[in-house]
Amino acid sequence: MFVSDRRRRTEMGENMKKAELASMFDHTLLKPYATKEDFENFCKDAKKMGVAMVAINSVSVKLCKTLLKGTSIHVGAAISFPLGQTTIDVKIFETKQAIQDGADEIDYVIHIGKAKEHDWDYISQEMKEIVSVCRENHVISKVIFENCYLEKDEIKKLAEIARDVEPDYIKTSTGFGTFGATVEDVRLMKEIVGDRVKVKAAGGIRHWTTCQAMIEAGASRIGTSSSAQILEEFEQAQ
Repeated sequence: MFVSDRRRRTEMGENMKKAELASMFDHTLLKPYATKEDFENFCKDAKKMGVAMVAINSVSVKLCKTLLKGTSIHVGAAISFPLGQTTIDVKIFETKQAIQDGADEIDYVIHIGKAKEHDWDYISQEMKEIVSVCRENHVISKVIFENCYLEKDEIKKLAEIARDVEPDYIKTSTGFGTFGATVEDVRLMKEIVGDRVKVKAAGGIRHWTTCQAMIEAGASRIGTSSSAQILEEFEQAQ
């Protein structure tokens, strides 16, 4: 099944249409100095492109929900972003608040220090509790690993935990670490979770060639602030 799925993704990367590609994008604005005007222009662009989701810090969920009213574009809240260094209770509170404000999707950062300590019970508990809140509210859950700080065995272990807990997605990076998504990591994550969990590649994806490689490696969502550029390059490559 995995081999045929990989073949399908390769064909998709080669033959997809612009609208299909755009519908895989989590269009991103996570700058600390973003203003209301920035978000207005950002959401206008998101509507024009037809992306899957806008990825924002949780404080701007209400605003973007209003700006995207009447569209099918989801509003996604980044939780404990970008460090992941808050308690489970704080992450749950922020998740619930974001959902109350209108978030359709939640991208939370794991406690990276606990992963480095190999405290897998903590990581598992954190994932179970946050994913549970999302399920109860019919909201998509994404777990951010921040792979740049992890060894391959640690990425593998996190993916194994996710395979058991079954969030909707596991995600490579915040985009604020020392490096972002790599094809190798996307492939490893997908090989572990198989069809039980999807993979989101994020961080440093600015060009169509990189985006295509991530899709072929197993990514079902692409987190990027360069959506328009990638779509332009995609059109030029056809």
